[in-house]
Amino acid sequence: MGFQQGLSGLGAASQNLDVIGNNVANSSTVGFKQGVAAFADVYASSLGAGGGADVGIGVQVSGVSNQFTQGNITTTSNPLDLAINGKGFFRMSDNGAISYTRNGQFQLDKNGYLVGATGQNLTGFQALNGTIVPGVLVNLQLSSTDVLPKASANAVVGVNLSPTSATLPVSGLVATDPTTYDYSTSTTAYDSLGQSHTLTYYFNKEAAANTWSASTYIDGNATTGGASTLTFKTNGAYAASNNLTQTAMFSNGAAPLSLAMDYSQMMQTGATFGVNALSTDGYASGQLSGYNIGADGTIVGDYSNGQTQKLGQVALSNFVNPQGLAPQGGNLYTETSASGAPLTGAPGSASLGALQSSAQEDSNVDLTAELVNMITAQRDYQASAQTIKTENTVMQTLINMA
Repeated sequence: MGFQQGLSGLGAASQNLDVIGNNVANSSTVGFKQGVAAFADVYASSLGAGGGADVGIGVQVSGVSNQFTQGNITTTSNPLDLAINGKGFFRMSDNGAISYTRNGQFQLDKNGYLVGATGQNLTGFQALNGTIVPGVLVNLQLSSTDVLPKASANAVVGVNLSPTSATLPVSGLVATDPTTYDYSTSTTAYDSLGQSHTLTYYFNKEAAANTWSASTYIDGNATTGGASTLTFKTNGAYAASNNLTQTAMFSNGAAPLSLAMDYSQMMQTGATFGVNALSTDGYASGQLSGYNIGADGTIVGDYSNGQTQKLGQVALSNFVNPQGLAPQGGNLYTETSASGAPLTGAPGSASLGALQSSAQEDSNVDLTAELVNMITAQRDYQASAQTIKTENTVMQTLINMA
């Protein structure tokens, strides 16, 4: 029976070296998780054998378990590269066949779908008109459609009107004649087609104390709604105004523009004329120029017009027993009865980790430790071989005695 123990030791040590060799080979594989061989002794039991009298007949490899500890995170230049900081797996689909991975090296295919290194689709929650639709897992597709323009609807004006340098105009306001107004400033407004227009405000001091008029022009033409009368308190703070809705018509086919004016940030002090706030909402159409992925997996598109829009959200899955997952190669795992059912949700929720964009998770293999393990496994192999050699010597001695 002495040969049996030695042979089993050789086999177990050889399998251990295989596991260690696989770890070493994948020390630079993104998202790889170290494998560890587990050993168990072997006994040949017989009826009536006394306790403690059995002699073991060797060793066996009872299993190889993956160690799902966190790997180091390395930054990359690809905004679609994702690293999981914490627990969880990316949920991948291959024509409906679901698998899981920690490898977050993603890219877009020709149809705009997010795919992994081995071609499977990354799944998550799709966005509809910029709103994430939770609960429905789909293959994530990032739309490259332009953002439609939005007409300006609100305008904010905040300037300081200096009464000390203001004069009462001698005639009606003429936009091309600076002598007919005290101050002016301009910004940009957009029509429903996304075409930009110059929005200009003209301010005139009125005869009444602490009173000004504000006239609104678009592309040099006065808006419909009349000049607004602005009044201020004795300390220069804004008091009230009227005619707060200004409209304009366009000849390019755009819808009439209606602006709600906000003068609440206006002031009248002795300081020089200055602009403190000047803005309108609305924007032109925009082309997709880049992506930004948040810690919660939300994918936000950046557009050339300065706008952003949600395009989808990456989903993660976790398991009660990740060691129960079945390795499939290509850094992919599949669910088994031992792993339990997947617990799927948004990154950062429940037990799921957060995502880091433009980053990847390195292999968790400690190369130095694996080389030490390799030396130990080699000695185990040599020791087992020595037991066989010793048993052979004993047998040869018995044969010589015959």
